[in-house]
Amino acid sequence: MSEPFSVLDKRIRFTRLILFYLRKGREEARSGCIVGGLTLERALSLTWIKVKVESTIGKYPKRSFTSLHNNFQERVQNLKQETFYLLYDLKIKRAIIINQAKLLNREIFSTSTITVVETMASERLGEVISMKEEVIKNACSIAMKAHKLPEKQLYLVEKNRGSSDVIFSFPGSWTISDWFSRSPFGEKMIDPHPPQFASLRSIGNDQVATVNEAFLTRFQAILPQLQSEVVKAVADRKQIVFTGHSSAGPIAVLMTVWFLENWENFIKSDPSTSRMPPICVTFGSPLVGDFIINHALRRESWSHYFIHFVMRYDIVPRVLLAPLSSLEPELKTILDFLNPKCTIHIQEPTREASALYVTVMRNASSVASHAACHLMGNTNKLSDTLLSFIELSPYRPFGTYVFCTGDRELVVMKNPDAVLQILFYSSQLSSEVEGPEIALRSVKDHFNYQSELQNLETKGVAHFDNLEGLPLSSNVGAAGLGLVLNNLGLSTRARLCLCAAGELEKQKRRNQDKINKKKTDIEKGLLALEGYKTRCEAGRVSYYDALKLSKDTDDFNANVRRLELAGIFDEIMEMLKRYELPDEFEGHREWINIGTRYRRIVEPLDIANYYRHLKNEDTGPYMKRGRPKRYRYTQRWLEYALKISAGSSGESCFWARIEDLCLRTINMGLFEDVKEEILSLEKQVEKWVQNRELGDDIFFEDSTFVKWWKKLPQQHRSGSCISKFINN
Repeated sequence: MSEPFSVLDKRIRFTRLILFYLRKGREEARSGCIVGGLTLERALSLTWIKVKVESTIGKYPKRSFTSLHNNFQERVQNLKQETFYLLYDLKIKRAIIINQAKLLNREIFSTSTITVVETMASERLGEVISMKEEVIKNACSIAMKAHKLPEKQLYLVEKNRGSSDVIFSFPGSWTISDWFSRSPFGEKMIDPHPPQFASLRSIGNDQVATVNEAFLTRFQAILPQLQSEVVKAVADRKQIVFTGHSSAGPIAVLMTVWFLENWENFIKSDPSTSRMPPICVTFGSPLVGDFIINHALRRESWSHYFIHFVMRYDIVPRVLLAPLSSLEPELKTILDFLNPKCTIHIQEPTREASALYVTVMRNASSVASHAACHLMGNTNKLSDTLLSFIELSPYRPFGTYVFCTGDRELVVMKNPDAVLQILFYSSQLSSEVEGPEIALRSVKDHFNYQSELQNLETKGVAHFDNLEGLPLSSNVGAAGLGLVLNNLGLSTRARLCLCAAGELEKQKRRNQDKINKKKTDIEKGLLALEGYKTRCEAGRVSYYDALKLSKDTDDFNANVRRLELAGIFDEIMEMLKRYELPDEFEGHREWINIGTRYRRIVEPLDIANYYRHLKNEDTGPYMKRGRPKRYRYTQRWLEYALKISAGSSGESCFWARIEDLCLRTINMGLFEDVKEEILSLEKQVEKWVQNRELGDDIFFEDSTFVKWWKKLPQQHRSGSCISKFINN
């Protein structure tokens, strides 16, 4: 199976050219370029020009490269995406070669027979995805039926007598404005104040998800009318199923997320209501949002509630990988052709389908190639340079994907990185001749889901839950998994990307195993610091003030423990920042408790060290400039888990706020300027002390806090809500 862009098939010629220019610049590479970064960029640039000329005029040009560059300058804009693909093609090959022993433990381009254990799933689809096949077929039928609803009817409810299922379906939209609200990709960050979808965020990184704005607007218009119907179905103890075909798929997705976020409220309001989680089934749905959605759904253990069916060549699930400006005229024609309500006869849009197919797949190649470089651990800075002038689609898959190969086989994939690669590679051409036929099929297949799933019970199911040991050869005559991959159109390169996706998932689990082994060290460190705090309290000194003064060996040892624990937690936070831990990590109750305990006992010591060394004079106040992310992250974990407002669990920052107020109230004539802030802090202190989130040591006679508080005006102190603690 050929790769996109026939020039890539001339591997030997292309590689020789690259090596020629890299040898030419080897001195430059030795002078400090990252993995030959600048030299590689120049070599690729020259090679690209040369290969493009050869593929155009069919012979070696005998003009200078400067002349060639000038002659092709006017074509640069049109060839941007092709250049991007060529650059990443070499980066991927290089990453594969470097990591081949670690990743696959065998030669990548070996033509010898590879023996692997290949098994076709003996289960039926319903057993694999934990969903009745009859429900899938009903959902598909109702999703298609919803397209013919009257204009003012925003949804369809199907209740079968004797069935425990209630299926909510939505009509699709066939106008561009309901797909792209703006250029280039029509995306919008979810409003975090107040959050529409509180769960769709990365907790520690405090990064909210990006979703398609047009789909979000339609969801918001439908929800008020649908909400009462859903609540009634839940009260009747029904299984809720949200479904949609085409652009109705994202509405079903957002409805399901809304339901999951409010599920606990439904149960609390009426304990007799259904405790069955909802199911979301989409058919040919475009992508909905960025990678944060997948991250959040897996953290909440909701990902398996989302099932997406995709025909091998259907263009719609891939269309949002391309910017609006590159496909607007063609997409308008295609949407008119697909519109079931269209009363005007439209001929088969062969030309528009071909243009749309080429545009979408070219952009998909850029997205998939960039993602593949990440999967294979490529650290070349060249990718950052490329992204500065080529904007990639933010949309990424999530949930469980069921790919229909068209050969009575279904491929089930849950790894989102692998799904992205399949979305690109499965729709590649076997030859350029079949281009117009496949392009037209990519449009027609969009309405073939009902016929494809009619005989669901008879279809073979390949469940790729484990991506290790995939057969790399795409030779004709393959059997088992190899045959399934062939039927899905996956080349050797595509299979390597799937292996890399599986390896990345394994690496995340290894990273978690690594930090789990450090729980013992964390426990020892925390016990040592809690002992230090107890000894300080025995001497009627807060451990904050003791470390700030650091007069004896015990204080020194406590500081060493503080630094040791900081090293462990900084490593964890860096992994979280780079998404190198399993998505479920931040939802683990054990780590939330460890992080909270760590923050409450250790952060006061960090603050003491900060002000002891007068870092505030150089850096600024601790809360604004000096607070490490290991405390910000762990505080967000707790606040999210308890569903309390951001910043409300700031008891570990108590001493930083006191130090700041001490500096700002040196002249008590300024008391009125900070009076409201002091009153707010005192109310919080009262609550924290009553909840045992702050210790009584803050009220010791010689503590920094008490000394400062006693300098406040007498009138304020006499009416203060914390005077009872200090007086006692």
